[in-house]
Amino acid sequence: MVTVGERTVQVGGARQRTILALLLLSPGRIVPVDTLVDVVWNGRPPATARTQVAIVIAALRKAIKSEGVAEEVIATAHPGYLLRPDGHVLDTVTFGSLVAEAEEAVRTHRPADAARCYGEALALWRGPALAGVTGQLVEDEAARWEEVRINAYEAMTGVQLELGRHQLLLPELAAAVREHPLRERTRYHLILAQYRSGRRAEAMESFRDARRQFIDELGMDPGPELQELHDAILRDDPSLAYESPSTPVDAAADTLEPRGRVVPSELPPDVPGFAGRGEELDALDTLVDGQGEDSRTSTVGLITGVAGVGKTGLAVRWAHRVTEQYPDGRLFADLRGYDEHHAPTTAGDILSRFLRSLGVDSDDVPNGLEDRIALYRSVLAERRVLIVLDNVRTFAQIRPLLPGSGGSTVLVTSREQLEQLVTWPQRGRVHLGVLPEADSVELLGRIVGEVRIQAAPEDSVRLAELCDRLPLALRIAAARLASKPHWTVRHLVTRLSDGRRRLDELSQGESQVRASFELSYRYLHKDAARLYRLLGLLGVPDFTTWVGAALLDGDVMDAERLIEHLVDAQFLEVVGVDATGQLRYRFQNLMRLYAEELARAEESEEDRREACERVFRTCLAIAERAQRRENGDDHDGVRGDVERREIDPFLLDELLATPLEWFEAERLSLVAVVEQSARMGMDDLTWGLVMSMEVLFETRNYVEDWRRCSEYALDAARTAGNLRGQAAMEQQLGVIDVRLRRLAESTARGEAALALYTEAEDALGRALVLSDLAFIDRIRGEYDRGMERLQEALPVFRAAGKRSSEAYALQNMAQFALDQGQPEAAVELGREAVRVSESIGGKRRSMAMAMHRLAGAHLALGQLDEAEDGFSRVVEIVEEISDLLGLAHALLGLAETRLQAGAAMAAERTFLEALEVARRTRSPMIEGQIRLALGRACGERGDGEAGRAHVVESLAIFRRIGSPPWEEKASAALERLGGASGQRT
Repeated sequence: MVTVGERTVQVGGARQRTILALLLLSPGRIVPVDTLVDVVWNGRPPATARTQVAIVIAALRKAIKSEGVAEEVIATAHPGYLLRPDGHVLDTVTFGSLVAEAEEAVRTHRPADAARCYGEALALWRGPALAGVTGQLVEDEAARWEEVRINAYEAMTGVQLELGRHQLLLPELAAAVREHPLRERTRYHLILAQYRSGRRAEAMESFRDARRQFIDELGMDPGPELQELHDAILRDDPSLAYESPSTPVDAAADTLEPRGRVVPSELPPDVPGFAGRGEELDALDTLVDGQGEDSRTSTVGLITGVAGVGKTGLAVRWAHRVTEQYPDGRLFADLRGYDEHHAPTTAGDILSRFLRSLGVDSDDVPNGLEDRIALYRSVLAERRVLIVLDNVRTFAQIRPLLPGSGGSTVLVTSREQLEQLVTWPQRGRVHLGVLPEADSVELLGRIVGEVRIQAAPEDSVRLAELCDRLPLALRIAAARLASKPHWTVRHLVTRLSDGRRRLDELSQGESQVRASFELSYRYLHKDAARLYRLLGLLGVPDFTTWVGAALLDGDVMDAERLIEHLVDAQFLEVVGVDATGQLRYRFQNLMRLYAEELARAEESEEDRREACERVFRTCLAIAERAQRRENGDDHDGVRGDVERREIDPFLLDELLATPLEWFEAERLSLVAVVEQSARMGMDDLTWGLVMSMEVLFETRNYVEDWRRCSEYALDAARTAGNLRGQAAMEQQLGVIDVRLRRLAESTARGEAALALYTEAEDALGRALVLSDLAFIDRIRGEYDRGMERLQEALPVFRAAGKRSSEAYALQNMAQFALDQGQPEAAVELGREAVRVSESIGGKRRSMAMAMHRLAGAHLALGQLDEAEDGFSRVVEIVEEISDLLGLAHALLGLAETRLQAGAAMAAERTFLEALEVARRTRSPMIEGQIRLALGRACGERGDGEAGRAHVVESLAIFRRIGSPPWEEKASAALERLGGASGQRT
């Protein structure tokens, strides 16, 4: 992960990650381009590999500079590139420095400093090194770094044992042994920690378990150190015991103890059925670790999260876990920051109670707040006390309760971020999200009984999801099941599946999800509360700030302020930054249901509909602009009459810097808007939105989304009697059928669309359908008919000024000329298509298709240099926009060019690369064409068996999709290879 300040630099696909990893592994040293190529393509690079490496380097530089880094981080240095070592921080370098510092502290007998350095070093790890990056060199480095990490961890646990923290280490050492069962040093530390914690029997069992595993897996006994530890435990060797260093007696320690030192223990009972939260508990453990050897440093921890996420439970669980670390007492107070039945507890009342708990006589407790604070801090100055402050709403509530000095720890729980605490050191700050799936199911099992939960694993997972994996909701659901042994898990799942009743089902008895949400909602500012309600009306999975602005019909900056207020109040959560640089937000499902419930209660039906419509019209306006920027300003096709909402041009430029990336970021939300707008009867808006999303669906091969959206829009148009909407969606579904090579169905859809456009007197719509039908004619070998359709459509496009459609028709006419054996005519038509594409700004998809046709014509004429240049340029364009289908076609053309030029090995590598891409497109036609060409190539180099296998497969594909011309080509190729073309596969 690369960060600039608090922002994460977005690193793209696998190639970017691999190349960046290689540079990071050699800071300040040149990494040759040949090394990058070899690792990225695993020794089988394409001909364009060096060019593609340069493209990746440029993209990485752009991503870093976009975050405000002016200096060049990645420099070009012959024969490759290097990562400049100055001006930034590498975790690997920092890790090495901290480990070296820790080792020096060990040598000079400073165990506390060593523990601190080791802890800071290991805290830099956020998961496996180089995760998600492939390549033998990278994987070898990842294995080496993992070994380095484990060695550092073992050294740290050794130091922690020297400091007497054996009980604190037990859970993590047990986990480490499970992860690395054959590490003798880790085993040694676990067994010693168990023995020192008074768990002698467990220590002996751990040794026996180690011995079994070593014999079973390695065929040998544990090493001498473990054997000697085992023997020492058997005889209770005094040398194993921890000896606490002597501490000087402070003469002033008893000045405020008239009744002697009292050790309060006010913690509530530990939470029954507690599950998960291992990482969070470990994070809180740093509050103890960070206090230093002299225990005179006070620490403050903060647990935040939405209502019901288990903040109090975590605080209480951790407090019980570290009881022995606070020998002078454990204090607990509920500040009731969100209690509607009681006023918040005042600091003065809490101070009075805490002072008495700490041994101060009631008569000696001062009346004034300032005096109480002074005495409280004086009493704590020489003590080590844990203070848990629950349900805090404002920092002002707890400021008087913070110790001034000493070794005490304060742990705060709140639904707010409490900025004054957030500015403290990050140690011990925990933001609770929902439980992971496995922990959620475990929690259910601990309350309901593991037998019932394990008997219905799928239903249990579904139940956890319906509860948002929120501990409060999970406990309520589990309690209902436990109290009704005749209910199955599936029965409760069925009851909760109805979103309209889910909050009712989870708001019964003393614990109520709705009531928990309501306590937080009542404290929201009225504008934030209204935005929260309106957001609940949308069915989108996540959203950015412009959605909030559309809902309120206001400014994006105002919407962002209110959304961030909702985030701080735990009503929304941040998903992350999308590819356009926008922060994305989302609801938990129960929070969304509550928001929708409030909207229906507090907003009129008219206001609700208008708010949704503003969002949908904004979606349509941005999507249409994105499509035009991608395909050309003239590429509108047919449009509905719905009014588009005006968008700030600066916002548009920010969102649509890369139009397809905006589409990708918003894809799931746009699909949800199509479904919701169709359901609400907004037919023109729905089909218009589907038309504007065609470039996304086609380029990124989201066929199922495309089909589903088109069907929603078609149903809405039929219900409204909207002829143009029906025609447009019949056409879209026909294009999808072509994509799936269902030619009969596609033709029927096209004819229906043609009839509807004719009835609606829409000439442009007719021309677009004619262009689609011509494509089917080509697959079927009906070249004359297809050319006639294109010749009828072309003047309509020109008259309407639709230059992108004109270029599309011209490049298809070029292909028809090629198919009919007229390569010279194909060159002329291809050049005209390129010229038209250039006139509309050289839009990438239009230019790629036109150049592909022209390169194919050059290939047919034997003009191999022109063909190679053309296909290579097409590869660059389609890779840039992630057009898999276009990439498969371009690689096929490039491979055929290289084969004709006599570069057989390079051609075969390119054929195989094209085939791999084709399999990902789910387009049988291009896969069949590649297999046919590859089979011919194998035959030409004398590998008839491999050639026949490829051609047989291609023939089966062409027969399955119904393409007679390509069947004939495959049959002829099979006969030349000595196979039987008449066989059915």
